[in-house]
Amino acid sequence: MLGRYPLGTMQGRLVAKYKGRYQAHPKGYWRNEFEVARDEGLELIEFILDHEDAAENPLLADPNTIMRVADDTGVQVRSICADYFMEAPLQRDDNGHDVLARLLDNATTMGVRDIVIPCVDQSSLATTAEAEAFVTALRPHAEKAGRVGVNLALETDLAPRPFADLLGAVGHPAVTVNYDSGNSAALGFDPAEEFAAYGARITDIHIKDRTRGGGPVVLGEGDCEFDLVFKLIATSSFDGPIIMQAYRDDEGVAVFRRQKAWLEDRYGEALQ
Repeated sequence: MLGRYPLGTMQGRLVAKYKGRYQAHPKGYWRNEFEVARDEGLELIEFILDHEDAAENPLLADPNTIMRVADDTGVQVRSICADYFMEAPLQRDDNGHDVLARLLDNATTMGVRDIVIPCVDQSSLATTAEAEAFVTALRPHAEKAGRVGVNLALETDLAPRPFADLLGAVGHPAVTVNYDSGNSAALGFDPAEEFAAYGARITDIHIKDRTRGGGPVVLGEGDCEFDLVFKLIATSSFDGPIIMQAYRDDEGVAVFRRQKAWLEDRYGEALQ
């Protein structure tokens, strides 16, 4: 726990990099990470659905396998990071609709509460036309998500007010916000403005640090205003998981352990 919030890690952070990638589902050895996460005192792993080999990912192929490993280790999956949609945005790729429909079905079986849909980098909603097409593509899935009790948590690079406008355009309570502390810092956003605009819609939080305009760094070495972010979280209605998506090196565990200790200490200090 971090304060009153379940604490977890993004998948792949506690094992060797998969094919040298910074973030990916570690195909073939993903089960090992659940044991490491248990030993590190974590409650959750946010499972990743990549575009590559998506059909073989247990999220789509065999969610019962994930449930068995979770039951064996006590480390649960309550959120999914659907990086698949960075490569195949719903507004541009018809295959994505079938994938999201299946993912919602399996998420319901697994007891997952949040599916994070990234709208950043190559899936960024950079133009009005792109945003409007995304809203149209997402609405039918929002209706289904609402029926089965799963949030579609959007991660975007939009400034606070345009992001709030996007949520209003979708117009469904099952479409929520994934708040990423590092990405917001890199974009130069004011956390107070972000929480004022859509804080009540945040259902999943990623904790990382980045320099403004730059890449990931060890927690506390970038431009994220962590003290402010922690206070805003604590005074909001947020009741979801906090997922460490922090800097990783090739090995993973030692740097994660240092950052987890830093996070726990800093969070406690910020709320004193």
